Amino acid sequence: MGSPEVVLNEEGMREGMQIESAEISVEDKIRLIDALSETGLRRIVVGSFVSPKYTPQMARVEEIVSGFHPKPGVTYTALLVNERALERASKFSPPLTIERPFRTVSHLCDVFTRRNYNRTQEEEIAAWEPAVQRATQAAAAEAGIGVNAAWGSNFCGEFSEAQRMAFLSRQKVLWDAAGISVTSIFFGDPMSWTMPHVVEHQLETIKHTWPQIRNFHLHLHNGRGMAPAAIYAALRVLDERDSLMLDTTIGGMGGCPYCGNGRVTNMAPTEDMVQMLEEMGVPTGVDLYRLVEVVWLAEEVVGHKLWGHVSKAGPLPRGRRLYPVDMPFVETEEQARHFLLGPGAYSDNPISPWSEPIRSPQRDAIDAGMAQRSAAGSQPRDGSAGRPPIVSQLRPRALR
Repeated sequence: MGSPEVVLNEEGMREGMQIESAEISVEDKIRLIDALSETGLRRIVVGSFVSPKYTPQMARVEEIVSGFHPKPGVTYTALLVNERALERASKFSPPLTIERPFRTVSHLCDVFTRRNYNRTQEEEIAAWEPAVQRATQAAAAEAGIGVNAAWGSNFCGEFSEAQRMAFLSRQKVLWDAAGISVTSIFFGDPMSWTMPHVVEHQLETIKHTWPQIRNFHLHLHNGRGMAPAAIYAALRVLDERDSLMLDTTIGGMGGCPYCGNGRVTNMAPTEDMVQMLEEMGVPTGVDLYRLVEVVWLAEEVVGHKLWGHVSKAGPLPRGRRLYPVDMPFVETEEQARHFLLGPGAYSDNPISPWSEPIRSPQRDAIDAGMAQRSAAGSQPRDGSAGRPPIVSQLRPRALR
């Protein structure tokens, strides 16, 4: 069986910025959105239309949406939590794509829904029937179901698969009664309780119980380091008949002020997921080197290091991007940035213990093969096809 169609939903400007300083300027946020637009990402969440009283980081979202430069072929969305948010965002469509899917969802944790949305679990459940009615009035053919805080809660502990299936089944009964087919499912993990083997078994259960569900959406936080592993587990279960939307953020930035872990809740880093997916043969259409540059820009904007790995060690070097064989010692993170900045990144470190230049028959053969392919007009797999190698013009402030 093949791999599912994977859609990366870049959440850095919403999920990421909501936990960073409210003093970050509109201009810097626009710089980031515009830079993300040049990476090949096809879905970018630009912010959320929420009350600035509780999320001051989103107080000037209208200015951001008015000021960024949309790129054709990119879908720009925003988080819309209620009718007031929908009304505000509708004034900016386009460039925003207003998405209001026919879906029911509820938190399994009755504490977190109060902390996060200031509503009770009962109120969330009460909203299911109106959602089904709205879909019926719109003659919708398909709908989705979902659970948030699906795997566990920092306030109430672990939730079982039986609990998840019970909540999902209650939702599906309503859609079935309305004659609307449930074809998509959402799992959210705001408090970083996901484990890969649990995700794998849960998705297997969904596919066995409701084979008509083919569209999966995962929003997994990474405070305990398990989100990338859980995403890999999901890819093991799903196949070419399925689609998988993944919420990720540049540098893994993000977190929730209401879950108790703050910024360290973070997310699966977009750049790390692009590297993994591409190496697994799942195309993303993303220029990984450009994406790394955006992570560096984000670190400059937020004023601290982010949590991704590929932005530090670089993508797997291939073709023209293989490292020079006689480069000196590389010790610091700043020196390691030579993969984009070139030899100048390590020019302050003269340590080279070899007395003569390093020679490598293996590397000579590789270089000769690249030269032959270049002469024949083919492009090596080095992340630079279609344009010259990037020379980063970013000079981020010192990392802290």
